Amino acid sequence: MTDRVSNWAGNVVFGAKRVHRPTSVDEVRRLVSAGGPLRVLGSGHSFNRMADTTGDLILLSSLPRLVSVSADRTSVRIDGGIRYGELAPLLQAQGLALHNTASLPHISVAGAIATATHGSGVLNANLATAVSSLELITGDGSLVTLDRENPDFPGAVVHLGALGVITALTLDVVPTFDIRQYVYDDVPRSSIASSLPEMLADGYSVSLFTDWTGLDANMAWLKRRADDPMSGDWFGAHPADGPRHPVPGMPAENSTEQHGVPGPWHARLPHFRMEFTPSSGEELQSEYHVARSDALAAIDAVAAIRSEVAPVLQVCEIRSIAADELWLSPNYRRDSVALHFTWIADTDAVLPVLGAIEVQLAPLAARPHWGKVFTTAPATLRTLFPRLSDFSSLVARYDPAGVFRNEWLDSVLSSR
Repeated sequence: MTDRVSNWAGNVVFGAKRVHRPTSVDEVRRLVSAGGPLRVLGSGHSFNRMADTTGDLILLSSLPRLVSVSADRTSVRIDGGIRYGELAPLLQAQGLALHNTASLPHISVAGAIATATHGSGVLNANLATAVSSLELITGDGSLVTLDRENPDFPGAVVHLGALGVITALTLDVVPTFDIRQYVYDDVPRSSIASSLPEMLADGYSVSLFTDWTGLDANMAWLKRRADDPMSGDWFGAHPADGPRHPVPGMPAENSTEQHGVPGPWHARLPHFRMEFTPSSGEELQSEYHVARSDALAAIDAVAAIRSEVAPVLQVCEIRSIAADELWLSPNYRRDSVALHFTWIADTDAVLPVLGAIEVQLAPLAARPHWGKVFTTAPATLRTLFPRLSDFSSLVARYDPAGVFRNEWLDSVLSSR
């Protein structure tokens, strides 16, 4: 089947000769066995050419839905094409939950795992840490299962699409829980300077938003368990007088319910409702992770060039993520704070500013999010991700013929 496919934001049109939407795992195996080059595309919520190919592109959204809860109700086995917004209500109906979600439920689970996508919370690790096993079709068409007992597992979970096609995953689940969401306006810079660690820890999930037109943060979004309500001001910020959207000018109805109204985890932890497009898609995104202890230094570093940043920025979100043991995770062995930039949809205007931010954050060993726009050199990536060389060896073993390689991946795995 030949058609043209773009990413969610529309800034990347994939160069695939053919696009396939298989309806069974056997069909995926036949496609892979025919040889490469080929890549897999999830929900397309990436902003670089990670999923691009000059050969065949595989979309897994048409695989039969699989949501199978284990007998002990501690895990769920799912298919490789399901999105969080499809999975979450099915878990909720069985009294179960995931430990966290990303900001938007529209993304595919397998795609989010491949890039170490995350939510927020000082005790919450990124979404990939919920994976207890994965089933993938490797470059020769073999179906392989890896679990936490396998020594390759920590390198295979965040895999950048380099090891094979993920056809099924098993995720840890927990008993369902309710969340209250609160939004506060005008967070003073003085409070950020004096109390940032306390701010980021004051909820199940906490986000600060700024447009960098000044030093104060525009908003704070706090998500607390329903049995932990709050009232009054917050570190000098005032409760919002109405519903808010993280991106200035976007309709607040797209956002999940606020004002402390309790609701199930999957209806509060994301910022956006599944039934609405989270934004117009007219944007680029970048994100950098620094050690949590360097969070204020990172904020100061960006603030120093805010006159360059603000004109091309829609909003910047600041969140905390717990450390993990996954080789290519930006949070590998480091409790982190992430600065996420939503830019205007103008690559030529954004790239020079992005370069300036990377220079500012370089002394803090800022690790980029794999699915966003970044210009970090491959040699620098090797210093930032200490297991990247080990991952390159893993790729060579699982895909010796380079079926899943592309120009972007070759660049990432390069030592130059």
